[in-house]
Amino acid sequence: MKSFVRLTLAGMARSCVRGHRSALSLPMLLLFFSATLCFAANPVLIGSKKFTESYVLGEIAKRTLNETGIPAEHRQGMGGTIILWEALRGGQIDVYPEYTGTIAQEILKTERQLSVQEIRDALTKFGVGMTEPLGFNNTYALVMRRNEAQRLGIRTIGDLGKHPELKIGLTHEFLDRRDGWQPLRQRYSLPQLNIVGIDHALGYAALAKGSIDVKDAYSTDAKIAENDLVALADSFDFFPKYDAVFLFRTSLRDDAIGALRGVAGTLDEARMVRLNAEAERTKNYTKAANLYFQNAAGSAVTAGESFWQKLVRWTLRHLELAGFSLLLSIITGIPLGILASRGGAIGNMILGFAGVMQTVPSLALLALLVPLPFFGISVRTAITALFLYGLLPIVRNTASGLQDIPRSLRESAIALGLTPAARLWQIYLPMASRSILSGIKTSAVINVGTATLAALIGAGGYGEPILSGLNLNDHVTILEGAIPAALLALIVQWSFDLLDRVLIPKGLRL
Repeated sequence: MKSFVRLTLAGMARSCVRGHRSALSLPMLLLFFSATLCFAANPVLIGSKKFTESYVLGEIAKRTLNETGIPAEHRQGMGGTIILWEALRGGQIDVYPEYTGTIAQEILKTERQLSVQEIRDALTKFGVGMTEPLGFNNTYALVMRRNEAQRLGIRTIGDLGKHPELKIGLTHEFLDRRDGWQPLRQRYSLPQLNIVGIDHALGYAALAKGSIDVKDAYSTDAKIAENDLVALADSFDFFPKYDAVFLFRTSLRDDAIGALRGVAGTLDEARMVRLNAEAERTKNYTKAANLYFQNAAGSAVTAGESFWQKLVRWTLRHLELAGFSLLLSIITGIPLGILASRGGAIGNMILGFAGVMQTVPSLALLALLVPLPFFGISVRTAITALFLYGLLPIVRNTASGLQDIPRSLRESAIALGLTPAARLWQIYLPMASRSILSGIKTSAVINVGTATLAALIGAGGYGEPILSGLNLNDHVTILEGAIPAALLALIVQWSFDLLDRVLIPKGLRL
């Protein structure tokens, strides 16, 4: 009888272990698959903020470098000023478009007007260089629907003081800027209390629908004319001059710096408005940037990436993010689950930690990791956040699977004289394999969906078109990322369902 029990347990263990190990091979395949993303040469990394003009300027910088024979990569829509500035200082990007007023107010923290040379000298201390102004001033403005402004007799920012009932929608960055809402409100003694934070592009839609009455805008926004809006006059000259420039790391190769300096003085305000309008019309930043080069002698128009080329790039990066993070979650989560299954203070601490990581909003988790050493604006930050976010299902399912093993089976394993390690590897883990695989499947699906947020820090993936579509208020562009992400999540789930049927012994499935 003892031999029969030993053979039965060992057979089940071998079958389950084979299934368990094969299941773990899926992330390894994703790991090797993502290796194709490596570049033979390090490209110049260009960042841009999350609004149309910054996207277009980033594309202009990219093509300018490419035409000089310098490989360049544009990481679109990485967030606001501080995120881009810290990414530049930390070496996660090499170049990004910025504005002199923002540099003085938000980066150098000064209230006085600085000359271009004073700004350049101050930036040198941070290892950052600056081109000459590109040729246009994109200042802040408050805008209203023209018919509403005429009806109320509002022509200047100061006139808003006569209408405290107006609802104002402002971008989150403008709400917190040193040259933003609070000092503007004090300068003009504005009484409005109904203030909401809203995305820049969505704010235009809210203004058109009447959900808000006033919003902040950039003077070169194409949507001002497109939506028949009026910019309120800044009677007190509150907003400083915002000349567009490129900021770059001083360690950047000389020919790349020279190419970027060549863009200086070539863009006036009317031309920039046309480029922004083209981006809004075509929903394509590369095509908009091409208009800049059409006037250059001997410059051919480039079509940019096709949708299928971009889809392949997004898919490879999304697989890299989800695959690496899932692999880390498996490697870490299963041992933690084994410890947690034993209960006690340590087990409760492990489950508590994993639970806290799951309850922290994924966007907040990304934001908390960015300022930490080693992380910053990078793919590893996104992978780390996804790894922490995917721990709980694996840890909890591993612990539950081990705790649910019948007492009689445990006693039989002990009666056979197996060591604790042998009982774990040959009996307990195989018997818990179905629960463990279920946790891995849940974690994989979560990671595929959550990885779309990685685009917020320039890590790419399917979140890239989603953010771009939100900026352009274009549902088709949003769906270009949302549909593949949903399909990938379904494929991952179906793959694990198939693994369950193929790899888990029939006796355990029953």
